[in-house]
Amino acid sequence: MLAMRIVDVQNQIDHELITHDEIVKKIEEVAAQASEDYKNTVPLVICVLKGAANTMTCFAQAMSINVELDYMSLSSYGAGTSSSGTITVRQDLSCDVRGRDVLIVEDIIDSGRTLRWLVDELNKRGAKSVEIFALLEKPARRVVDVDVKYKGFEIPDEFVVGFGLDYDEKYRNLDSIAVLKPQVYEGAEQ
Repeated sequence: MLAMRIVDVQNQIDHELITHDEIVKKIEEVAAQASEDYKNTVPLVICVLKGAANTMTCFAQAMSINVELDYMSLSSYGAGTSSSGTITVRQDLSCDVRGRDVLIVEDIIDSGRTLRWLVDELNKRGAKSVEIFALLEKPARRVVDVDVKYKGFEIPDEFVVGFGLDYDEKYRNLDSIAVLKPQVYEGAEQ
């Protein structure tokens, strides 16, 4: 059953796609692998805000090595339901990536445009290496190829919310991944 603390959300959710326990288990598995891969370094783990905030917290706490955390806010959506293709930096990193092993934590890959841009940007800034952990991937929407080393869940082409993902800044605090009923976002750009 979908665990929520938001009044009247139940009638806006079509169904729960991934439970909280499944999410945590997957993040812990990925964190164990990443901890092993980076055991001889202190990687810079970059959270793509706002959507990946929940994933980043869970992931960082599950890491068994020292990591440095930083945050970057990028946008390609606005209030719609599909990527515009234009990347806007809302908040840049607070540290230099030059010579660092960087691990990007992302909530979802739809088109791949945002992550492709970010990987290219971090490489331009002189990162030693850049890898990606994406909690969710929608292969049906992929437009740009992005190499994802650490994978969470592959999901169907449905509009999902929860565990940091939103629609119009709502539903981020759901503790699982759920499919939003289409009538909630009817009229929005698909």
